[in-house]
Amino acid sequence: MSDESSGRRDLRMPNDDQVFAVVTNMLGHSRVRLRCADGKERMGRIPGRMKYRNWINEGDVVLAEPWSWQDEKADIEWRYDSSAADQLRREGHIE
Repeated sequence: MSDESSGRRDLRMPNDDQVFAVVTNMLGHSRVRLRCADGKERMGRIPGRMKYRNWINEGDVVLAEPWSWQDEKADIEWRYDSSAADQLRREGHIE
């Protein structure tokens, strides 16, 4: 049985300095409020390379990279679509 037929896909996983996060608020000016998997609330920044290619909405699951010099802020690195987010929830990576 292939991965395709079981519905399981290999998803992009966080590296050492990245965390899963859920978008809780849209703040405007390419900024969002994130609830990160490490239990912290952070302000997330949507980089220009993602701004018009991937629309980010409240409730979306994203991969965030906290700033090394300011831990309460993070850059959004990746947005998961709804089927990938459901798979992450099933596998226990996010709540």
